[in-house]
Amino acid sequence: MTSVPVLTGDKLASSSQAGSPTYDESLTGFSAAGDNDNNAESHDLGSNDDGDEDTVHRRRRAEKKGSSFDQRDMFRMGKIQQLRRNFRFVSIFGFTMVLMATWEAQLSANIFGLINGGTGGLIWVYIGTFTGFLAAIASMAEMASMAPTTGGQYHWVSEFAPRRAQKFLSYIVGWLCVLGWQVGNTSIGFLASSQILGLAVLNNPSYTIQRWHQTLLIIAINTFCQIFNSFLASRLPLVEGIVLVLHIFGFFAILIPLWVLGPRGEPRAVFFTFTDGGGWGNVGLSCLVGMLSPVFSFIGPDSATHMSEELRDASRSLPRAMMATALVNGGMGFVMIVTFCMTMGGDIEAILATPTGQPFIQVFYNATKSNAAASVMTGIMIIMAIFGNVTNVATSSRQVWAFARDKGLPFSGVLSYVRPGWDIPLNAVLLSYAIAVLLALINIGSTAAFNIITSLGTGALISSYIVSISCLILKRLRREPLLPARWSLGRYGLPINIFSVLFLTLVFIMSFFPQTRKVTPESMNWNVLVYSAVVTFSIAYFAVRGRFRYVGPVEYVRKED
Repeated sequence: MTSVPVLTGDKLASSSQAGSPTYDESLTGFSAAGDNDNNAESHDLGSNDDGDEDTVHRRRRAEKKGSSFDQRDMFRMGKIQQLRRNFRFVSIFGFTMVLMATWEAQLSANIFGLINGGTGGLIWVYIGTFTGFLAAIASMAEMASMAPTTGGQYHWVSEFAPRRAQKFLSYIVGWLCVLGWQVGNTSIGFLASSQILGLAVLNNPSYTIQRWHQTLLIIAINTFCQIFNSFLASRLPLVEGIVLVLHIFGFFAILIPLWVLGPRGEPRAVFFTFTDGGGWGNVGLSCLVGMLSPVFSFIGPDSATHMSEELRDASRSLPRAMMATALVNGGMGFVMIVTFCMTMGGDIEAILATPTGQPFIQVFYNATKSNAAASVMTGIMIIMAIFGNVTNVATSSRQVWAFARDKGLPFSGVLSYVRPGWDIPLNAVLLSYAIAVLLALINIGSTAAFNIITSLGTGALISSYIVSISCLILKRLRREPLLPARWSLGRYGLPINIFSVLFLTLVFIMSFFPQTRKVTPESMNWNVLVYSAVVTFSIAYFAVRGRFRYVGPVEYVRKED
């Protein structure tokens, strides 16, 4: 195995000649000359002779080339094109829609908002959260158009932060992204396994859930995701498009039965009933604590960014997909949460105390009065959760691969290796699987410890968003030139950036609150302790070794003449 070579800006500059920039074969594995190559790519992709080995080889080379804008961006950033650009707008749109799964997440995670805020809190806090995340996603979409790289946030920080802080800040943000995305694999596996076990209880009330049952299910789900992201990785864009269809049709398959068969709440009571189940003594604070429910359904908007080196015409398609996902998923999520609150019936306590452990399963059953119908509706949720996990593994492995490519992780040479012919970071995929299995085993000994670790993802990712957008704000305030972007916020950029950071800071603070004011060692939210430990470790590792190996992506960027 060999580590991936990366050229410095000076070496890149020497590889281009005067006049129109050309892309040296040593950088990209091909030579490009703009539109002529794009036409050649269309010819290759249009061939019907699938059995011809030479045709297959040309098709793979064409997929790696991408558009002339992709070549330009990779050339500027000093990166070698190693992955196959087989995603297009629809498939990357499906990718982000399936991973964020806003309407599914609203049903799965509404227990936090029902306890702290009630139905009124769930609905109004959702609207506020949607607005805040829309600003944050727009800010990141603009940065993604400027620098469409698999590294995402840590790369943006490296380019946009003040020079003295570039290396340190991007290194810490890189570790936060690793933490956030890696624990997500186990978190989504836990969510899907909880739904499977809840379905088992619905159909067999005598069944008793055991922790080791859930651990085995988490491992089984992540094994499926591992197989999909290795042996079937080339089919991922196609599958994302198919699952996108299920995401949309499944929405109506659940929405319609609830409205037709479920009880109807009185609108005024549903929209304006607030509860303080956590005992905070203040309904407003209680609603903020319950913010975790809608936040959970919007977390991970940067997922598509970490697939940008597998997306054709990334500087244009990527920000469009991010914004389209936010708007479509956000709208579907709002309709679903209103539907849930209107049709759940009046006894919230009984729904929260359901033996299935999943309030939405109880609501499905109450509406349909049928185990079979409730099982089918829950089955849609389970399928979407599992394929959300498939998508999360793809994202987390690419993020690890990118950070290792920039020598930000131990064993960077191994983790940044891309097996020829496979064109995927297989070692990074295997690492993601190993971490998911190890975290799942913790659940056998202590569910509380397991929940502490797996819930760290929210705080870690939110803080990476805050730092990267703050660097962009500072650059705008200093009136420093920004990189050209094919999708730009224009003159509205600064106020949108500032609003998003203020909102994300509130989310970051609230992510460390426990669900109730009176806590026990088991119910206490220990995330702040573990989060601090991870940040401390990354700082210590940077001081001891990282600062000697990690220079930051900005050092590889081709300097302007």
